[in-house]
Amino acid sequence: MKRFRTTPIWAPWFFMGPFLFVFLTFTTYPLFQSIVLAVQQTFGPEYSAFVGLENFRFLLSDPRFWKALKNTAFFASGSICIQLPIALALAMLLNRPSLKGRALFRLVFFAPSLIGMVFVGMIFRLIFEKRTGLLNVVLHSIFPAFDLEFPWLDTYLMPALILAALWMHAGFYMVFFLAALQNVSKDQLEAASIDGAGPWQRFRHVILPAIAPVASFICLLSIIGSFQLFELPYVLLDNTGGPQDRGLTIVMYLYETGFEIGDLGYASAIGWVLALILVGLATIQRTFSRKEEQ
Repeated sequence: MKRFRTTPIWAPWFFMGPFLFVFLTFTTYPLFQSIVLAVQQTFGPEYSAFVGLENFRFLLSDPRFWKALKNTAFFASGSICIQLPIALALAMLLNRPSLKGRALFRLVFFAPSLIGMVFVGMIFRLIFEKRTGLLNVVLHSIFPAFDLEFPWLDTYLMPALILAALWMHAGFYMVFFLAALQNVSKDQLEAASIDGAGPWQRFRHVILPAIAPVASFICLLSIIGSFQLFELPYVLLDNTGGPQDRGLTIVMYLYETGFEIGDLGYASAIGWVLALILVGLATIQRTFSRKEEQ
């Protein structure tokens, strides 16, 4: 029996066309162009010269790049070691059925993640200001001997960045942990309690293995977000890397090189090295998570 085509052959391409156009124009072409730029030295958008792998050779000996990488890695480590435990603690607190006003607390803890990174930078810049900053004013009112001119962003620059990111992201990660905790088997918790397991033992042997996949995913999200840090230090440090580049991140250095100096070739090389770092970290994280699942 002869079959008749009810859908024209061009129909799928017609509906996929807008997506393919946007994807090829704004993803595929820029990606290919960044590879071309990475082997060139540019002087603005009009002048360029082919240099091969010279950009990557210079990058390996560039002290500012290694400084930016060190700062970014330190921020990522601080984010993982501080943000995630606090997010888990908040989730466990809100997961208690006996807690009154849980919906309100969830809103309060999650609300900072709805604020843009630029606004967070502006808020904490006002908090850490030397003379009129909220932190110095409060400390001076409590301890009159405290110096109003204390430079928080000069003395404790990276902890200030970590604290600002903590305020913004802890509630966001809390939502993931809360969803994972609500899926922990209550039967296993009751069985462990009957067997005499205390709160710490139940957390270690029942809750933690159950939420491990989600925790691994959140850890990866935190690492990727930390290595793409740009807006927060850019606003908080007034478009600088801070004293002695102590707040300079990889993406900030990429922006400075490509859009302020005009060397888009070297900036593309930095971008590809950053991409390789993220791929490597994601591969390592995925390898460890598979071993834990086995």
